[in-house]
Parts: sequence; C-alpha cells; structure tokens
Amino acid sequence: MTRTRQSAELEIEVDGERYLWRLQRRPHWSSDPAERRGMAIAVRHRDGRREAVLEFPPGPQPRFSAPRLTPAQVPTDLVAKAIASALAAGWEPLSRGKPVAIVVDAAGG
Repeated sequence: MTRTRQSAELEIEVDGERYLWRLQRRPHWSSDPAERRGMAIAVRHRDGRREAVLEFPPGPQPRFSAPRLTPAQVPTDLVAKAIASALAAGWEPLSRGKPVAIVVDAAGG
C-alpha cells in the first residue's frame, strides 16, 4: 500500500471565522501551455467538513534550480483573499457534500 504525503494544515482567520488550509498542489509547468497548472490550496472551516479547493493560475515559470514551493512561502493575505472569494462565490463551509473547486486569479480574487 502506498502512503500519500499531505502537507500540514495551517490555521487562518477570515472575517472572525477560523479555517484550516493546506497546499493541495504545487505549480506545474510544461512546454505545452495546456499542461500548465497553478498551485491549489484546500480549505475547510475549523468546525466544518466540506472542503473548497482553490485553484490559482500557473504564473511565470521559475528559473532552473528554484526551490519547491512550501506552505510557509504562500502569503497569508493571499490565502485570506482567496477564502473570502470562495465564500462570495457561494461556498458553504459548514454544509455537507463533496469538495468544491473554485478558480481564483493570481491575487486571490
């Protein structure tokens, strides 16, 4: 059986509510523009179970030998804006159901 390795969950407060988030996917670049993927973060309310996967655009390709993205490198204000955008888009974190995928822009809006 293979073991999956998930990044640790970090806590953030948005509009007085506590949320847990983790880096779901690191950016992936390719010579084929259709294969490029931006980072994605998975967010859930501290007391809820329904996740939202917030997908960002790929952005510029880093130079060779650039270090891998870690959760500590993701700005907390970007995460807070993305969570606020997901809530404005209709995500209900305290409801039950499948994870919701929400595409946000590079600024989290």
